[in-house]
Amino acid sequence: MTSIMTNAAAMAALQTLRDINNNMETTQQRISSGYRVETASDNAAYWSIATTMRSDNKALSTVQDALGLGAAKTDTAYTGLGSAIDVVTEIKAKLVAAREPGVDKDKINEELRELKNQLESIAESASFSGENWLYNDTGVAAATVELVSSFNRSSSGTVSIETLDFDTSTSTLIDSTDANNGILTKATVATVKTGTTTTTASYFLIDAGSTTTATGTEVTLSTTTTNFQLDGMISSVDKMLSNLTDSAATLGSISSRIDMQDDFVATLMDVIDKGIGRLVDADMNEESTRLKALQTQQQLGIQSLSIANTNAENILSLFK
Repeated sequence: MTSIMTNAAAMAALQTLRDINNNMETTQQRISSGYRVETASDNAAYWSIATTMRSDNKALSTVQDALGLGAAKTDTAYTGLGSAIDVVTEIKAKLVAAREPGVDKDKINEELRELKNQLESIAESASFSGENWLYNDTGVAAATVELVSSFNRSSSGTVSIETLDFDTSTSTLIDSTDANNGILTKATVATVKTGTTTTTASYFLIDAGSTTTATGTEVTLSTTTTNFQLDGMISSVDKMLSNLTDSAATLGSISSRIDMQDDFVATLMDVIDKGIGRLVDADMNEESTRLKALQTQQQLGIQSLSIANTNAENILSLFK
């Protein structure tokens, strides 16, 4: 039936053209934004996952910054310990030299005094961002520090923060409050063997004027220092050196762990970004091809609508 009131062909062509225009608008939006799923209305499930993972990735970025800060603190303490080990090794060598007959022990003691001053300087200087793991003047015992290492999300959606822990009491060289808490300020008991007799000696290397003093004897030399005393000093300093080496080894292990964790976090962030991209990014090759096809369809739709409208005008010829 032909009607001048209702043009069914034009209505169908118009509806088709509207659908084509809507598809073109969607495609153009994807091309301009680069996203196939930009808002929740595009795909609620994928948008929710992508939003959550972007938030987690931002948290991981902060973890990466925290790892960098932790690495700087660890490296600072490790460098200080390495220098301290060199100085204590030199002190042990001086004490061994003082064991030789006829050596001027007062002169060696002057060298020891300067080496001790160097140790104090190293301990006080090994500070980063207000934290010093080698020198404690806080008034309280050195505590365990926590270095943020990772951000985790469980399968149930629960989030947690993982940390790397280090007990700074094991690396404290000098404690100005309680000398017994510093490797170089506390009395170190060592075994001294004289002939067939074995006794113990208790010496500390640095007197930092701590509120609570050490119970042993400071390592100092004078013309009256006996070989037995020197043997005790050498043994005590050697034990201190062993403690410093153990602490440096622990710090080295933590530093290595931080480096590995930093690499892992960086790789994990890249993988998460890639996964998000697979969910929500637009395939530009596909979208450009679709746009070309829609442009052709739009032109044909306009032509079809024009033909449908022209058909209605043909009715006028029947009344001539």
